[in-house]
Amino acid sequence: MLNFSQNRLFIIAGAFIVAVFILITIVFLSRGFGPADSGPLKELKFWGVFDDTNDFRSTLNTFQQRYPRIRISYQQFNYEDYEKELIEAFAAGRGPDIWMIQNTWLPKQQEKITPLPQQKLPGQEKPLFTLRDFRDQFVDVAEKDLVVQEQIYGLPLYVDTLALYYNKDIFNSVGIASPPETWEEFNGAVEKIATIGENEAIIRAGAAIGTAKNINRSTDILSLLMMQSGVPMSDPESGAADFLKEVNGRNPGQTALEYYTDFANPTKRVYTWNSSAFYSIDAFQQGAAAMMFNYAHQIEVLKARAPRLNFGVAPMPQLNLDRPVNYANYWAATVSKFSASPVEAWQFATYLTSFEGAIPYLNSTEHPTARRDLIDQQKEDLTIGVFVKQVLTADSWYQVDSAAIENILATMIEDVNFRRRSIVEALNAAESQINVLVQRR
Repeated sequence: MLNFSQNRLFIIAGAFIVAVFILITIVFLSRGFGPADSGPLKELKFWGVFDDTNDFRSTLNTFQQRYPRIRISYQQFNYEDYEKELIEAFAAGRGPDIWMIQNTWLPKQQEKITPLPQQKLPGQEKPLFTLRDFRDQFVDVAEKDLVVQEQIYGLPLYVDTLALYYNKDIFNSVGIASPPETWEEFNGAVEKIATIGENEAIIRAGAAIGTAKNINRSTDILSLLMMQSGVPMSDPESGAADFLKEVNGRNPGQTALEYYTDFANPTKRVYTWNSSAFYSIDAFQQGAAAMMFNYAHQIEVLKARAPRLNFGVAPMPQLNLDRPVNYANYWAATVSKFSASPVEAWQFATYLTSFEGAIPYLNSTEHPTARRDLIDQQKEDLTIGVFVKQVLTADSWYQVDSAAIENILATMIEDVNFRRRSIVEALNAAESQINVLVQRR
């Protein structure tokens, strides 16, 4: 039988052990390393653009049922205001925990992001998400855009690509049975469709291509042409623009820019567009242009605005059908370095982009998947199947400031259109301006 002093000793020792356990638990929870279904309530802010709350509702509800101690509130912003709102909110200490970044934003926004922890954290049986998981689950372009020095800075919700929109009625009327697969076939279709009147007036355009300001995503189209032609675009180490580099004794940058702007040159056989034409989407909608290039989200826009328009969507024309190159444009979820709960924030982002979490979002938005394990499920879809089949060959290029670079490329196109500079001079000017941005970074 234990005496009084022994009992007291055991009581004190037991109380000390309990106190230490409680202290350790409190420390882990306060740092965001504890189990997600215990401890204090974590209220996280999630900001994005284009998608509304309904697009995330099912995934949010399932996540919060599974992790009742994490509450996510989503807020949608206008694209035009979004980046400014982010900068101001982070400066004032009221920014989001989880936020959406466009796939070319990382070079400019990396300092505002805390990378996804890949090591096993206290209270976890395995790491939250590793680089091996990333490579196994997402298409290649996502790693190129969102991973730096083996650190994951974002998880893609989808991957969209440029494709060819064409007016079936116009194609039928001129005897074109199927959309062009190559740029050579595209040239032929443009020449057959385009109707040019007096004083170089365009009565009916074969396609919306060749200028900058009146073509939606004109600089994406040009970038794709350059990439298909073999232009390095940027130096892999410094990020400097490399538009004039010779490849196998030729200058693919010069070839691509000349090809693009020839469609707005009245002296060329493919002349079909100019700066006086309607905005590309409006022209296509009204039947004034037989073809345009755009992303998957324009399908529903066209159906809503022009329900009687008989149009189809075909794969993007290629220079080499055996080695297709497509242009990626998408948004990814990331976590602010200012978040008080980064682990919980990344926990939500990994669930949102998981197989289970992505399906409701993709069904709601009709976006092409970024997940390899959903490609077969989506690729036969009559609406977005064309885009899904292109995600495995989607590519991008390093842009130190994508908004500034878009303006530089648009000016480059206009310099050629309005004869302010030659092809080589315009390329050289654009390259120099981008490299100034790189040096200032």
